[in-house]
Amino acid sequence: MKDSDSPRRRWWHVDPGGALGGLLLAVLSATPSLLPRAALFQGLITAVAFAVGYGVGTAAWLGLRRLVPMRSRPILWVAYGVLWLVAVGALSVLAVAWQNEVRRAVEMPPLDAVDLAGFLLGFLPVVVILIAVGKLNRRVFRALQRTSGTSVALLGTLTALVAGVAATVLVVMFGVDAVYKGLNGAPDAEAVEPASEFRSAGAGSEIRWEDLGRHGSAFIGGGPTASEITALTGVEAKDPIRVYAGLESAETPEARAQLVVDELERTGAFDRSVLVVATTTGSGWLEAQTVDAIEYLHAGDTAIAAMQYAYTPSWVSFLFDPDAPVESARALFDAVEERWSRLPADDRPELIVYGLSLGAHGGQAVFDGLGDLRSRADGAMFVGSPNGSALWRTLQGARDPGSPVWQPVLADGREVRWISRAGDESLLPGPWSEPRVLYLQHATDPVTWLAPELIWSPPEWLDPSQRADDVSPEMRWIPVVTAVQVGIDMLGGEAVPARHGHNFGDVVTTGWREVAGDAGLDQAAVDRIQEEIEGYAPIQPYLE
Repeated sequence: MKDSDSPRRRWWHVDPGGALGGLLLAVLSATPSLLPRAALFQGLITAVAFAVGYGVGTAAWLGLRRLVPMRSRPILWVAYGVLWLVAVGALSVLAVAWQNEVRRAVEMPPLDAVDLAGFLLGFLPVVVILIAVGKLNRRVFRALQRTSGTSVALLGTLTALVAGVAATVLVVMFGVDAVYKGLNGAPDAEAVEPASEFRSAGAGSEIRWEDLGRHGSAFIGGGPTASEITALTGVEAKDPIRVYAGLESAETPEARAQLVVDELERTGAFDRSVLVVATTTGSGWLEAQTVDAIEYLHAGDTAIAAMQYAYTPSWVSFLFDPDAPVESARALFDAVEERWSRLPADDRPELIVYGLSLGAHGGQAVFDGLGDLRSRADGAMFVGSPNGSALWRTLQGARDPGSPVWQPVLADGREVRWISRAGDESLLPGPWSEPRVLYLQHATDPVTWLAPELIWSPPEWLDPSQRADDVSPEMRWIPVVTAVQVGIDMLGGEAVPARHGHNFGDVVTTGWREVAGDAGLDQAAVDRIQEEIEGYAPIQPYLE
């Protein structure tokens, strides 16, 4: 019998060591993560885990196969088949139990059974493609080795692999950009073009409605009116000002920023009590719960300024153009600050910095550090900050000893604080000086905890002394696998109740009051605002 490198068997043959390694990581991939996973996503995770395990197992088998007699190999395949049957049966039970433990921790109802069809839809195509790519590279290596020697074969194979990855990335970049430009390039069909002079694309505006894109039009065409604010809060209100420049509004970030400043001038935004400079998510989206909340709290005496820097969702923008949110945020804040700083210090609005997710990353990157931020703005609220944000990492690393990584305390909370749940604002009794910097942060938010080092090093947030009560006690760090799991968790970060994941609807009202105050509302009015925004429809995070 010829060995597993026979050309006649190469494309269909499954390597024994690879199969065993793949099975091991496939089983481990079903272990609990930060958030519940849909069957389709679990299939994707298991496919990647199987492919990684297959590669490692194949490499190990190359060195071990000579130690296993040929007559014993059929027995190994029988044992492997039995292991798969046992693994599938055990996983069917364990997967439900593990997922229900995670669902319990994040206050979601339990599952009754495994969605096998959804799992296979995610698993089979991906694992076949990944193993085929691996076999193709092995075939290239063998061919080059026979003709040119091992060194040239290794170099050629690596070159082919890099070229293939680069070509795939380019195809994905252009393909994804085209798809999302189609989805996000035109105004939302349900958005209503404004007539109000207090909105971009409204009366007297130089910004065209057609240039705002899907999310810009939803922002400009949405939000509460003065009468709606008064009806909810009982306080006489103004029509809030909303200013937005889309990607098509001007060619460069600087030109779009200047358009925004011109719009702020036109609408009278510098005469309002609060001026929020908001950095959007990757696709230009601003979360309605958060922007509406500050308008309700301040009886409409507000202005919110934002602009678009991409059509693609945050995860795509972060992978393929990570500088875009930073350049956009810096251009916008610098332009607004320059105009705002020329006003008398006692007769200008509070200048507040805001960003959610990739918007929080861009907003933080404007500043050289905490001191720079507090010297140039009157407050900041960053929601669900990505792990790679330099300011966030610096502040997390400097936290007071004994404070948990998911809810740090820094210098007794004198300048910056973290809030995870309603009531956390009362945890620190000491003074919080102005300007205030606030992070809204959850222990189960994959956007915050996904980091490169998660591939090779156990995270601090899984340490028993640091673990939050909504992180499953069954979750364990597994090299590579945990990073993939948390990466997949990002796709469902908002598909959980507020208080968990990347969903902060229960604390944005509290956050705004802590950073920017309110219009003197009583608690009953604040409660009505919170009830109002909690009733908003859920979003689709993988599109934002």
